[in-house]
Amino acid sequence: MPDNDVSGLEAKVLTVSDGVVHGTREDRSGEALAELLAGAGYTVVERRVVADGVDSVAAALTELAENFNGLIVTTGGTGFGPRDLTPEATRSVVEREAPGLAEAMRLVNPLGRLSRGVAGTLGHALVLNTPGSPKGCVECTEAVLDVVPHAVRLMSDAPTDH
Repeated sequence: MPDNDVSGLEAKVLTVSDGVVHGTREDRSGEALAELLAGAGYTVVERRVVADGVDSVAAALTELAENFNGLIVTTGGTGFGPRDLTPEATRSVVEREAPGLAEAMRLVNPLGRLSRGVAGTLGHALVLNTPGSPKGCVECTEAVLDVVPHAVRLMSDAPTDH
């Protein structure tokens, strides 16, 4: 059984949305993720918003992961829209993909099959891509929260029960 104690674990939320950046949409998904993570015991240490696109998302993920041991959850840009490029950006910076996490996240809802989100490691951070809807991002994150603490601790080389 994985160690799922979240005490001392930190999280960051990255909202990927042209509309939020331009002020035409409210960041309801980022807020929903921050509330979910805080309610699960994580300390949410940063929230950021960037425009859609490979370069903007890759740069933000790289900055967020620098000297950080924790969870980074993105919301938005995982679908089939022409500017939905979060998975491509994530793949360009992660060192190791975690396909089991991405698959588990897709299985929580029939619409999950339309998500192209990926999961992987970047330094000592675990990155999860989630959909841009408040319901979708929360459901996908909840699907893997039970194993995230164990994964984060393994990346930090902290002792674990396994």
